[in-house]
Amino acid sequence: MGRPKGAPNKSTAAVREAIAKMAELNAPHFAKWLDQVAAKSPEKACDIYLRAIEYHIPKLARTEVTGQDGQPVALQVTWAQPE
Repeated sequence: MGRPKGAPNKSTAAVREAIAKMAELNAPHFAKWLDQVAAKSPEKACDIYLRAIEYHIPKLARTEVTGQDGQPVALQVTWAQPE
């Protein structure tokens, strides 16, 4: 019979749990480590930070907006006169 479709196997679940636990235990040290990296290489520290926050704030998918039948969207802008 096996496991339900989409359910991780026991090994995968155990590895994910171990990684989550390691991240949780080391979260308080992250800022200190980032400061140490930044002292030698601010660019590297910025890269590490940006990579880490991707797991907290997911990237948004790009969306293309088109008009009818794939044509460009026509915009009409009017400016209100200040009173």
